[in-house]
Amino acid sequence: QVILAESGGGTVQAGGALRLACASSPRTYDYMAWFRQSTKWGREGVAALYLPLNSPTYGDSVKGRFTISQNKTEKMVYLQMNNLEPEDTATYYCAAHPYLGRWEYLDSAAYKTWGQGTRVTVSS
Repeated sequence: QVILAESGGGTVQAGGALRLACASSPRTYDYMAWFRQSTKWGREGVAALYLPLNSPTYGDSVKGRFTISQNKTEKMVYLQMNNLEPEDTATYYCAAHPYLGRWEYLDSAAYKTWGQGTRVTVSS
């Protein structure tokens, strides 16, 4: 069992950047991901990372703008968000699971451990 805690949300103007952080304790699971939820788009898979191989997967709407990364020593996973758009406004959640099939990387139903979320607001 792990506990996830997100941080780094806030308000930024369109075109700006934010970095979200997810702390996992007491250890990490092999699959960690970021999802977001908004009233407009529902829950969406943003990015996932297979930690042993540092292999990322991105949702189509964020490819080229967002980067998921890890710090193994600190048991942290980050989401660097660049060139933010108003449509990126949402509550962002960190999620983790010990094993997944490749088709499940951005499937929220496959993840059983979730953080409390951090709010990101992008103003136009």
